[in-house]
Amino acid sequence: MVAPHTAPLSAQSSSPLPGGRTDELPVPVTLVRGSREPLHAQLAAQLRAAVLSGTLPGGSALPGTRTLAAALGVTRGVVADAYAALVADGTLEATVGRGTLVPPGAAQVPGTSAHRGPAWLPAYRPPPVDGPLPEGGIVFRTGVPATQVLDVRAWRQAWAAAARAPVSGDYGDPAGDPELRAALSAFVARQRGLAALPEHVVVTAGSLHALNVIMRAVLPPGSAVLFEEPGYRAARQVLIDAGHYVIPVPVDDGGLMIGPDSPPARLAYVTPSHQFPLGGRMSLPRRLALLDWAHRHDALIIEDDYDGEFRYDAPPLPTLASLDAGGGRVLYLGTLSKVLVPSVRTGFLTAPPALIPSLVRARTLLDFGHPLPVQHALTWLLTGGHIDRHVRRARRWHAQVREALTQELAPLAPLATLGGIEAGLHVCLHLHGGLDAHEVAARLADRGVHVVTLDLYAAQPVTSQTLVLGFGGLTVDEARRGARVIRGVLSP
Repeated sequence: MVAPHTAPLSAQSSSPLPGGRTDELPVPVTLVRGSREPLHAQLAAQLRAAVLSGTLPGGSALPGTRTLAAALGVTRGVVADAYAALVADGTLEATVGRGTLVPPGAAQVPGTSAHRGPAWLPAYRPPPVDGPLPEGGIVFRTGVPATQVLDVRAWRQAWAAAARAPVSGDYGDPAGDPELRAALSAFVARQRGLAALPEHVVVTAGSLHALNVIMRAVLPPGSAVLFEEPGYRAARQVLIDAGHYVIPVPVDDGGLMIGPDSPPARLAYVTPSHQFPLGGRMSLPRRLALLDWAHRHDALIIEDDYDGEFRYDAPPLPTLASLDAGGGRVLYLGTLSKVLVPSVRTGFLTAPPALIPSLVRARTLLDFGHPLPVQHALTWLLTGGHIDRHVRRARRWHAQVREALTQELAPLAPLATLGGIEAGLHVCLHLHGGLDAHEVAARLADRGVHVVTLDLYAAQPVTSQTLVLGFGGLTVDEARRGARVIRGVLSP
């Protein structure tokens, strides 16, 4: 390729005055011979950019075709073709007796709607999710599972099996591949004791995606929704963005505080297996009370079982969906992001039969279904027993990390006490004695240990001074070292 040729037309040279002829341009022009883009197209693109930016202001007269061609070292036809293209699209105008000019008002004015978007566009709000992991240090981040126990050999075999599957020319079933739906139905029966027919399972791209599908499918606009306070902030925002009215309901160690005086609503969103973020388990009486509330008020319940596979010191309680067998009130959300790795972006929901057609319709209009290669790989892992074995390994791993964390933090009592330790991948450290959670978190960050505070998940002011410690992504050694730093900061 011949080296680029830059015309000796500098921005420092005399600029063309509106209406006046000049032999120079106030912008450099670089043409690359041998490029796939023709020379005249290169020249037109650079002149157009100069006009739109205002570098060539309205009323400016451009050099004649012979003059500019000589300066650029090209034929006159190259310049003539570039000028003709720009005149045709209105960037330039050709006037008999005056030559080629930049028309008035051709520049894009900074700060106009071309930069801001429509005047009615709402102001941008960052999504209520955790940002990128800090570099270095120990990060107690929620929602992150261990990847060290992943069977890499089985993982690779699963994707190889997916690659061998016949390539379909269709999108597939929007509800999910039938084989995967059957495998998920069997999986949730083994792991959570929930009997759900494959045709009552819909494959999703995770819990938040499932929630969006439900909002589109079954909830009328402007519905009232009972929501845990504090609770999963991203799910709360999905409901608010969909135009629904969220009613915060307090939680305690027994879960959502539901009773005869609870207000009516069309939906309740709960995390009964391991309340997020406080970590309590909804007691059986509360579960039955919530189901009674749903039947009395003709409401639905979303049961988000985001990490129900990980239980330690307590036996599992029956899911709301299994307690409501045949009642038609509960949509159960499960995810493989915590079971395997978040990057698989796959979850599922089970729903009463009457809701399935509307849910499948919403999934179709939202994105036409889940990628088939991902479904094929996960089907291979599920039907071969690999995910069940992975769950057992991961449960042992997380139990060891949790035990190390609780052992190191136990001596802090009564200055700080742990809660929500029976299940899941995070615990809460409740601070007492006038300690301020934000101040403690800042001091820990200075020492390379990163935690979040409880108020991050609350829609209303909280009085509890609490740190939320996600341990799913840590090793035993990291959990011990991080806990020792916490102990050192909190100890008198």
